Amino acid sequence: MPDRTPQISSGIASAALCYILWGVLPIYWKFIDTVPALEILAHRIIWSFVFLVALLAVTGKLASARRETAAVLADRKKLAGVFAATVLIAVNWLVYIWAVNDSRILETSLGYYINPLVSVLLGIIVLKERLSLRQAAAVGLAALGVLNQAVNVGGLPWVSLSLALSFGLYGLCKKMLNLGAITGLTLETLLLSPPSLLYLAWLHSQGHGALTPGQPAIAALLLGTGIVTSVPLLLFANAANRISLTALGFIQYLSPTLALLVGVFIYHEPFSASHLLSFAFIWAALVVFSLAPAKRPAPSRAADAAE
Repeated sequence: MPDRTPQISSGIASAALCYILWGVLPIYWKFIDTVPALEILAHRIIWSFVFLVALLAVTGKLASARRETAAVLADRKKLAGVFAATVLIAVNWLVYIWAVNDSRILETSLGYYINPLVSVLLGIIVLKERLSLRQAAAVGLAALGVLNQAVNVGGLPWVSLSLALSFGLYGLCKKMLNLGAITGLTLETLLLSPPSLLYLAWLHSQGHGALTPGQPAIAALLLGTGIVTSVPLLLFANAANRISLTALGFIQYLSPTLALLVGVFIYHEPFSASHLLSFAFIWAALVVFSLAPAKRPAPSRAADAAE
């Protein structure tokens, strides 16, 4: 039997690097926080599509991606599912970018801590999966964290809930569609690229576009949005093929943890005792959830989006 240790080590390293990159991604968005979130989103979509098509061509997978895309276009149910996933990922990205640049990094962190528990609830409601006692306790603890946030921190954490719900629903769509990670994201960015191009063309016609020779640093960072979106996805795909989903599930908490640290220690967002209590409830929920005997919701499709 061949030694799988190098393969597992490579998978763990890929997963860790993937989630570290997602965790520090707020720093990247902060460098272009003078650009409106909707304009950043349009650039992210277009340059992600360009990067992914180039990647498929270089790796020789363009033909298989075309066949998979043709199969989706010929199936009305799958096409509807892709449209739903496309809308959800656009909403998720837009809320995330806006929240980071509006100094709400802690709320984004809370949202991605909550996300696995939202996935559990969606599995129960939509896929008729059974809820174990420990999973029920985890969901209850998370609800207490959200309730404390609403009562003591300043209203319902709609950013956190929006991110968790949109990402959870996106993952559900991906699970039901069963498309390849790169092919799925390429198709989604393809569908979003025409309206994004029209929006950017209109902005520039009004003299408001940020992609100008007079701002070379901003222009370079906008072009780079495709890379910072796609590279973590490639690392994730490598990790998902080499290590168990359980290991991947534990490593995924690197991302919101780093985002929390970035928000508090780099951008000095307020972190009061009430914030700590909310996060403590969520962390306790995740500990209980991780110990649950039931199968964890697979992140391999949901994490296509990743921040």
